[in-house]
Amino acid sequence: MNRFTALLLVFFSIHLSFAQDQNERSSREEKRVQRAEKRLERAIDPLAASKATFYSAALPGLGQFYNRRYWKVPLAWAAVGTGVFVYQFNQTQYLRYRDAFKLRNAGFTTDEFYDINGDGVGPDVSNSALEQAQKGSQSQRDSSVLIAIGLYLLNVIDASVDAHLKPFNVNEDLSLHVQPVLEPLAVGAGTEAGLKLKIRL
Repeated sequence: MNRFTALLLVFFSIHLSFAQDQNERSSREEKRVQRAEKRLERAIDPLAASKATFYSAALPGLGQFYNRRYWKVPLAWAAVGTGVFVYQFNQTQYLRYRDAFKLRNAGFTTDEFYDINGDGVGPDVSNSALEQAQKGSQSQRDSSVLIAIGLYLLNVIDASVDAHLKPFNVNEDLSLHVQPVLEPLAVGAGTEAGLKLKIRL
């Protein structure tokens, strides 16, 4: 009786572990199917492109995050941030030159460019040089605004195009087959030679 009980316990524990293993496998399979269904829903979502465009317009990089292109988020931040930084730098330089030029024209000698080397003899930078520096900084500032706007728009366009192209099937089976062809002529006797191209997308 002891052996029978021990054998029954062993059989019962094996059955329980097998059932538990089956349950774990089926739950893993269900989770995998659910993830695949969610991916399919996201791929087929007709509003995905407009959402990605809106998100990217609201905050650069957010559309790329929505599209699950995480590696593009830092690139979007860097592009827009660089444009803003360059604009800010050029604006600061422009204001420095402008303020110094205004002080010079008002007859003051207290601007930062009057006596740069500290020898007491000035001006070290002439009025015309200040005016040219002011115009150059203003031109660079205006250009940097256009570049920053362009980079911002590029960020929005990238998110939109990426979301539009996401549902398309891009598998690895892209091929081009070239085949020689010999066909009889439609009119008259003889044959014609040619090439037949098959592209599999």
